[in-house]
Amino acid sequence: MKHRRRLLPIALASLLTACATPPINNPSKPPKVAAPSGGLEVAPAATPSVVPVQTTSPSEASAPVWDKLRGSFAMSDCDADPQIMTWARRYTQNPQRFEAQMKEALPQLVYVQQSAEKFGVAGEFVLLPWVESQYRPVPGHRNSPAGMWQLVQSTAHVMGLHVDHRYDGRLDTSASTDGVMRMLRDYHNELHDWRLVDYAYNRGEFGIQRLVQQHGMPPDEPAIPKLPVPRITREHLTKLLAISCVVREPSRFHVELPSLPSDQHLETVEVSHGMTLSTAAGHAGMQTDTLKRLNPALQGDFLTTDTSTHLLLPHRNAELFRSAMQTSDDQSMTASESSDAPLPSVYADDSADPQNDNTAQAKPSQHARTHVVRSGESLWQIAHHYSVSVSTLERLNNLRGKSLKPGQVLKIDPPGKSR
Repeated sequence: MKHRRRLLPIALASLLTACATPPINNPSKPPKVAAPSGGLEVAPAATPSVVPVQTTSPSEASAPVWDKLRGSFAMSDCDADPQIMTWARRYTQNPQRFEAQMKEALPQLVYVQQSAEKFGVAGEFVLLPWVESQYRPVPGHRNSPAGMWQLVQSTAHVMGLHVDHRYDGRLDTSASTDGVMRMLRDYHNELHDWRLVDYAYNRGEFGIQRLVQQHGMPPDEPAIPKLPVPRITREHLTKLLAISCVVREPSRFHVELPSLPSDQHLETVEVSHGMTLSTAAGHAGMQTDTLKRLNPALQGDFLTTDTSTHLLLPHRNAELFRSAMQTSDDQSMTASESSDAPLPSVYADDSADPQNDNTAQAKPSQHARTHVVRSGESLWQIAHHYSVSVSTLERLNNLRGKSLKPGQVLKIDPPGKSR
């Protein structure tokens, strides 16, 4: 059962930056004093020693990623509470299955880690989507939570995430992750305890604030504060510490953490104009289904800058997409500036005799503009040239999800509209 979450007013956001503390020497006592502004103090990645007689395991190959995450942890470790170990063992009771699930989630996990570092949020919260959804873009139905962060629509609205039948910002990994990290940072500015930040995420910040006013700040021990919160809220924190425990000591649970090549790290790519998802996938050198899977917020087959101005792509595909977009923009600029080289079109003969009944009857259809597609032209270029919207061309020519073909004749004006 999910609980409604609300944002607290950001009264001190311009003055304070919440930061996680360095790795804990006494794991049973989570520190509560925020570090100076400037982000998390992340321990440098350990340099694995080279042993000639051994091959490098996947966990060693990915050590910099996981070591960086461990170095940003700020709460208690595996042995702080028996329930933490209970849940850690439950997560890893099938090691092969756990490793497969973590491998599938790793691109999103690494992306979330970058956002957490940017906002100065404790590393444990990078693993929060594991507790909520195992990083899966869960679709929302009616008023149910959605996305890997499991946000309800009211929270999404306050966070500035747009939701409609074409786009659901809760499923937008980039926008929702930055929104959640900003919210967690602000919770910590108010509550000064990362354990309470997790309580607030699950239960609502105002309710946790009232509990603190009534009962005072919880002591460092036990690791799971004994405030009078629902069992599910206490269990939420336990689960978060449990998956963090597995990341701290994977060998303790007989699992190996996967690796992710740098060219598969996800990044946000800005989109300057609307296009079909198949066109975007072609620009990025990938299958349309793969692009949709990485960008589940897009509900249809068309990307419009009215709702989203970016795509989330692996680094290697992002480079291809940027190059294609630059080429497209350059061609569009050249076409618009060249007055002596208009795009070829098929127009009606304006010299037709208006007294001729047959001509007069045909005039509406003749004066409706059309365009013959040239090789390499994009729908945006054509729409820009004729000063119409891309969506209009899509609708008039039934192009949703379809690519243009050289020689194809497009309708430019709606039926009955004269030029």
